Amino acid sequence: MKIFITGSNGLLGQALTTLLLRETNYDLILTSAEDKSYLEYAGKYEKLDITAKEDVKKMVAFYEPNVIVNCAAFTNVDACETERELSWRINVDGVKNLIIACRKENCKLIHISTDYIFDGKNGPYTEEATPSPVSFYGRSKLAAENAVTTSTINYTILRTMVLYGTGVNVKPNFAVWMINMLKNNEPIKIVDDMIGNSTMADDLAYAILKSIEKNLKGIYNIAGIDIISRYDFAMILCDVFKFDKNMITKIKTKDLQQAAARPLNSGLTTLKAETQMGFKTMDSLEGIRLLKVQLGE
Repeated sequence: MKIFITGSNGLLGQALTTLLLRETNYDLILTSAEDKSYLEYAGKYEKLDITAKEDVKKMVAFYEPNVIVNCAAFTNVDACETERELSWRINVDGVKNLIIACRKENCKLIHISTDYIFDGKNGPYTEEATPSPVSFYGRSKLAAENAVTTSTINYTILRTMVLYGTGVNVKPNFAVWMINMLKNNEPIKIVDDMIGNSTMADDLAYAILKSIEKNLKGIYNIAGIDIISRYDFAMILCDVFKFDKNMITKIKTKDLQQAAARPLNSGLTTLKAETQMGFKTMDSLEGIRLLKVQLGE
């Protein structure tokens, strides 16, 4: 089995690559926008910009993968508001290029989506809930989903949210940012009105593996098992890392005056994935404990 991974140098791409190298004998083709892979890799690594249609078509035709896993995305939610053309090019046009390549070479696409396709008024959301994005990032991710679901290719869409974990030269995610700040005794402000499931990157990587093994088709929610506020997540993190909770001030999302609106009362229900994939994701406590081990703390 040949697995072609886009965005292999990102947080999820690294978690997935590490898992597949450890647990499978799949032939991996790693691709990312950077010149080199994050690891000293004896296998195949190619620099690839998914917005370059001809490059995508040529590379997929050359390697003839069975599955393409799209871990590439423009995920800076506020930057998506100000850099709309770039975010659309990556999040929508890039996905369309992968769809074209999949159709031409008859391979499956596993695509990663987000809870930001919802407005956050009445979460948690099932896979059948009606999308209504409140940000440009959410609109771009919904457009990508629609491109995939209306295509004639074999696909799986995995929706996730608040992804955290550790990797080589990856931008700090919510959990790692908090750890870095609190370790330096810098006080932080955390919102208590954003509700959802924080998701360990390792769990999402494992769900991708299960999607490949079981050849699942359709949309699945993959997110941490507990649905709590960002502030409550921060309190659990303080317990695990023995940080002073007084360093954290509770605020409201509107106080941050961010460029993009956020879905507040969000969250994803994961019963469908648990039933069909046969595993449960970690809750926040388990995930943060694993993160502590991964960071060598």
